Amino acid sequence: MEYYNKVIESVGVRFIKGNNFKVERPVTVTDFTDTENTVVLLHQGSVRFGDDQEAVNEGEILFIPASRTSKVSFGTVTKKNEVNNEGFNENKKKFLQTISFKEIKNAEDDCITMLTFEAKVFDVVNFFHSLGIPPFVIRFNDRIASIIEDIIKESEATTPGKERVIKIHTELLVVEVVRHILKNRLFVEELSTNSTYFKDPRLIDMFNYIKKNIGGDLSNKVLARVANVSEDYVGQYFKMLTGINPQDYIEYQRMEAAVDLLRTTKKSIRDIGKDVGYKDTAYFCRRFKMMYGLPAGKMRRRESLINVQG
Repeated sequence: MEYYNKVIESVGVRFIKGNNFKVERPVTVTDFTDTENTVVLLHQGSVRFGDDQEAVNEGEILFIPASRTSKVSFGTVTKKNEVNNEGFNENKKKFLQTISFKEIKNAEDDCITMLTFEAKVFDVVNFFHSLGIPPFVIRFNDRIASIIEDIIKESEATTPGKERVIKIHTELLVVEVVRHILKNRLFVEELSTNSTYFKDPRLIDMFNYIKKNIGGDLSNKVLARVANVSEDYVGQYFKMLTGINPQDYIEYQRMEAAVDLLRTTKKSIRDIGKDVGYKDTAYFCRRFKMMYGLPAGKMRRRESLINVQG
């Protein structure tokens, strides 16, 4: 239990966005994904996910870890209602209409609450993504459903201290999701084996160094010096503890940093690429599109549109 307490204490949490929606037009998103964790609470109607389109029951929550891809259906759909993730986000208002909790009670349509949040170990590693777990349903857990509703209600309010309350509720959400996993023994093996980075301070030193120097030289030679291991061994050492080789991890963190800059600054794509360690803008753009399925410019427009829509 002490180990899991350490895991939870090391996870930094941040609310990103959330809203209640009425399904205006049923849709299947063939490759639904987000750079952060997503929860979908089904109030009424139909939500399905995965290749076999497993059903989420009313009152249950679909959990999609950061950057995991899944086929997700909102409402009762046919084959012709399929779109990709890019098309869904660019035309979100066509499919989902924002509504209040009061409207949900009186609605006859499919209604959901969708919320995204960040959960990172040492502010560096996407916690749920790093576990390697797939999207799954949180069943029979009214407490988590209530927390999700409380976060959205608070985000809609204009009362003092709402940001603090949202942060507290979002942290509670993460704790309860981990507790749900442990109680129901859903991904306990993954939680035990894929979280080995908590056990080695040298790896933590590397995580912190990568974060602070995301735009600089992060070659294996540099990482070996940080961890005080040989250059020949550092790649094997990093992969043994994280399940990923260091350069793949670094690229993922650079792209995450790029997404954050796209969301929060007006810097050019060229400057953002340089800031996160890419001297060649064309190469940065190719890698970005390969990772997220859409160009950096479209990602910026998508995020702006989502923020406007709430």
